[in-house]
This record gives sequence, C-alpha cells and structure tokens, in this order.
Amino acid sequence: MREIHVDAITQTVARLCQEANFSLPDDIMAALRIARQREESPWGREILRHIVENADIAAKEHIPLCQDCGIVVIHIAIGQDLHIVGGDLFDAVQKGVAQGYTKGYLRASMVLRPLSARINTGDNTPPIVRYDIVPGDKLMIAVMPKGEGAENGSRVGMLEPASGRKGVVDFVVETIEKGGASICPPLVVGVGVGGTAGRVMWLAKKSLWRPIGEPNPDPEIDELERELLANINALGIGPQGLGGTITALAVQVEVSPCHIAALPVAVNPECHCARHREAIL
Repeated sequence: MREIHVDAITQTVARLCQEANFSLPDDIMAALRIARQREESPWGREILRHIVENADIAAKEHIPLCQDCGIVVIHIAIGQDLHIVGGDLFDAVQKGVAQGYTKGYLRASMVLRPLSARINTGDNTPPIVRYDIVPGDKLMIAVMPKGEGAENGSRVGMLEPASGRKGVVDFVVETIEKGGASICPPLVVGVGVGGTAGRVMWLAKKSLWRPIGEPNPDPEIDELERELLANINALGIGPQGLGGTITALAVQVEVSPCHIAALPVAVNPECHCARHREAIL
C-alpha cells in the first residue's frame, strides 16, 4: 500500500491556497477576455478590461486578486489503496491553510463563534473540507477560496416534483436576479439538482471546479446549462451590476438521483474572481 506523509499534504495545501489567491485559472481568464469582446455595453467592456488587468497584475506580482481571500473550501479525493501516515489528515490540511494564509499575507476572514464572540481566528482556519473515497492510491486536493459576496447569494429550494424543469429554471434565474450587483458579476453559476438538501448544495459548489467551456457529458443537462445562461444574461444586470449583456460567464450543473417526492435545487454563485487550484499527490 502506498503511503503519504501528512507533511506533504500540509505543504501542498499551503501552496495551493497562495496560488489560487494570486492567479485565476486559464479557463476563467479566457472566458473573461471573450466576455469583453462580446459585451455590448461600453461600461461593461471597460469593467471587464479592468478585471482582466487586475488579474494580470495579481499573477505577475503575487498579490491577492481580491481583498476578500475567502473561506477555504477543499475537496479531497482519497484513493482507497492509499495510507496517510504521520498524523491526522484534517489537522494537516488545516495547518496548510494557516501556513498559506499567514506566509502569503492573505486576509484572514474566519470567526470562531458565529453567534456570540465573532473573533477572527487569525489564520483563516478552519477550512470547509469534503472527503470522497475513490479507487487507486492517489490523493487529489482541490482548493477553492470562496468569496463571501458571491457565497451570500446562495440558495436552496426543495421544489415539488411537479415544478419540473421550468421550476428549476425559474428558481435559478430568480436567485441571480435577487443577487444583482452584490454577488459581483460576471459570474460562474454553480447549480445542483437532486439528492437531498445537504447534497444538492455540495453539487452546486462542486460544479464550479469544472473547466468553463467543457460541455456537460449529459445532453439533457448541457441543454439546460445553455438555457440558464441565456436567461441569466437576458436579465441585463451586466458586469458589476452596471448593466450589460454578460451577467454570467457560464452556468454549470451537477445532478443526482433524488426521492420521488422531491426536487431539490441549489444555486451557488461564484464571482468573476473564480479562484481554485488542484494537485494530485
């Protein structure tokens, strides 16, 4: 059985936290540049120019893309033939977040007690970690610093099955319309359909890791994504909410089987600063 020491995990998480905050993925940068060409509003084009320029400067100078360095959401896929040695996995991940944020001079935003003493933990811990067991002997770590402006626009709906596809479309579009400028468009809109109330929100968030421009392998869901994107962009919210034809760069949908009496749907918007980094150990 293959072994990985927790120190390697800590080092990788620390590196990914900094890289994600400093540099947008290539697919996001490409989508922003295409959006600038397609945006019909002069104000929208100018805003997109500034967004791209900001991202270029951040990557070159290794400084945060946004002052909100986010809550750290981490997806870990553990190969069933892998043995982690030297300590506790979550402790190693949390240590990596703390090192990445303190050594990278990234803003710490986590408070320990949400209802009473909202005291900053000082190193942006704890992260939100999701684990999956998969075949093989590798460890996949995906880090997403999730800005709270967009996260605050999230929404879960337990629709009646009779609502059908139209109910899902209406719910998603209404959510983005309500978010307006406060969720920092242009967006990548993560959508989950099916499962349970807890699972459907994870599906929406998980979808944000999928590269923009990569077609959904399910033709039915691919068509749904296209319809949602067209309807969201028809809202006219535009870049930073100042009007325009590009409110969303993409809509990405993940689906799951669900109970016969339910139609769960979740929306997890991601702002134009759609940061994430992945590594395989």
